[in-house]
Amino acid sequence: MVKAFLIIGVIGILLSGIFIGAWTNGPQQRANFHSETEEHRGFRTEFALYSGLIGLISFGISAIIYFL
Repeated sequence: MVKAFLIIGVIGILLSGIFIGAWTNGPQQRANFHSETEEHRGFRTEFALYSGLIGLISFGISAIIYFL
């Protein structure tokens, strides 16, 4: 059970980083910013927020299960 929550947590954090653009360099980040609409940027940010929260909650649940 712990392993499943860890996998969900890692996937959530990776998706969050990809959608928010955490692993891009400066020129790529600027190009992405200027080539997308405000609606698309809002969708990406919202998806990144929710997937990051799911990842953090899954990590927390796995820690609680592991230590109890």
